[in-house]
Amino acid sequence: MIGFADFEAFLKASFPDMTDGMVERFRLMDAGYRDWNAKINVISRKDIDSLYDHHVLHSLAIAEYLRTQRPEVYSMFTAPHPKGSVASASQKGSYSTVIDPITSPDNAAQAGLRVLDLGTGGGFPGIPLAVMFPNVRFTLCDSVGKKTIVAREIANMLGLDNVEIVNARAESLPGRFDFVVSRAVASLTDFYPWVKGKYSQSILYLKGGDINEEICALMSRERLRKGSVSTWPVTTWLSEHHQSAGQERLDWISSKEK
Repeated sequence: MIGFADFEAFLKASFPDMTDGMVERFRLMDAGYRDWNAKINVISRKDIDSLYDHHVLHSLAIAEYLRTQRPEVYSMFTAPHPKGSVASASQKGSYSTVIDPITSPDNAAQAGLRVLDLGTGGGFPGIPLAVMFPNVRFTLCDSVGKKTIVAREIANMLGLDNVEIVNARAESLPGRFDFVVSRAVASLTDFYPWVKGKYSQSILYLKGGDINEEICALMSRERLRKGSVSTWPVTTWLSEHHQSAGQERLDWISSKEK
């Protein structure tokens, strides 16, 4: 468990361009989630004291991965809004990232990035990422209505005008996105069919445990091309600053589908 002061220092060391407004939004998360978690249990009540290290930092591992390993993609996430684009406002070991590039970064940047967080629960990883990337439009989707209530209220409390909350199943979700993010919702082989065809760039999937078997099964079943999977240990970012349970890993899986 880390306090907010340590969390702030850690983030500023990793993201020196972080603004005071971002820091304040991260600070407000603690009170907001404690209040709502007492009403609707979306985070284990035993785990709420570890909100920043177990939930917020784990979510932001995606941002650190992009910053250090995929700077060309990170620049897309941090780019200013294209002229005329509109951001809509509306009322969760080892971690893996699945990336599935199809179109060029230039095309996505020109259109303005849209990111789907599928199975967001109470807003992870989508809300921390929406704070970090205010010029990206995030759609946070979950099939459990009470969880989307919490995510919506937290987003509203933080004044995030780049977040839309949707209570729906993946199969019924309309629209197409540039990226999909998610945090340990299901096995890779179950998750991939839910979002296949719903994105133009890639999937970034945070996943716990030993996922080598899952990756092999996914690549075989979906006929993903050889070399489309790489891994990045989350502990390379986190371990120097806090002790987390298990081995953290972030995997990059890219596929030209056939």
